Amino acid sequence: MAVTDTTVRAAVEPLTAPPRRRRHRSPATWARRGGLTTLLFFLPLLLSFGYFSWWPILRSLMLSLQQTNFITSTWVGLANFERVLADPLLGIAVWNTTYFSLLALVVGFPVPILTAVFLAEMRRTRGVASALAYLPVIIPPVVAVLLWKAFYNPGANGLFNTMLGWVGLGPLAWLNDPDLVIPSLVLYATWAGFGTGVIIYLATLMTIRTELYEAAEIDGARILRRFWHVTLPQMRGVLLIMLLLQLIGTFQTFTEPYIMTGGGPENGSLTILLLIYRYAFVAGDYGRATALSLLLAVALSLLSALYMWATRRWSTS
Repeated sequence: MAVTDTTVRAAVEPLTAPPRRRRHRSPATWARRGGLTTLLFFLPLLLSFGYFSWWPILRSLMLSLQQTNFITSTWVGLANFERVLADPLLGIAVWNTTYFSLLALVVGFPVPILTAVFLAEMRRTRGVASALAYLPVIIPPVVAVLLWKAFYNPGANGLFNTMLGWVGLGPLAWLNDPDLVIPSLVLYATWAGFGTGVIIYLATLMTIRTELYEAAEIDGARILRRFWHVTLPQMRGVLLIMLLLQLIGTFQTFTEPYIMTGGGPENGSLTILLLIYRYAFVAGDYGRATALSLLLAVALSLLSALYMWATRRWSTS
């Protein structure tokens, strides 16, 4: 049999599958394959989410451009934003909120991580210890705040001042001292919220392969080096998400200063959300309150975007 050029080319050239035609799915085909049924199942969820999530946002946009008390409304344009930015209390609220967030980050972020690492090393009593660590989260926030407010009694018979008296210190004014009020609130917030972080970090630690720690021990790595080179890299994704959530949460702090101090002393614990509350329910200026709420939302969105951009390389490496 003669060998032709076509036969040689067919034997030498790699076999390639013919290009597949892209199928254009029509609406009728989509409906026949269950698309309409899927949409009907998702429709209540989409309507609920839109009504309770997106409609309030659109409504707040309209309110921020009006002078309203929910009975009568007057269109004022951007005047509410101008009044918010001209308010001297805004700078105080922004500083207090930023100070609270940074201090809570420095003090409160490492505590759940170290506690989870400590609990992970426990064997028999890990369940009991985890339940005790999560106990502050179970206590209703208002009850816990009032309890700690009693602990912060500035008198010599207050719990914390009594403990300081045992070592010859105090008494301190705590919530009545402009220099101590923010650290006092951070101390409570750390106690109240670290249980959730402990449970999340502990669950993450349980997923880390023991072979990594065994290899590190064979290489002579001690506890601190194992924590730095094995534990933290394996928890990297969870740490980044928890850090972002803590930043957003601390910038929205309201319950602690509202119940404990009311923003005092001398506006030393006035936060942005507490200022929004004053605008809306003390001054009755809902337009200005909505304008400040939108400014806070925009600031947190930009902060989150900047954070995600800055940590993108580290989270994917």
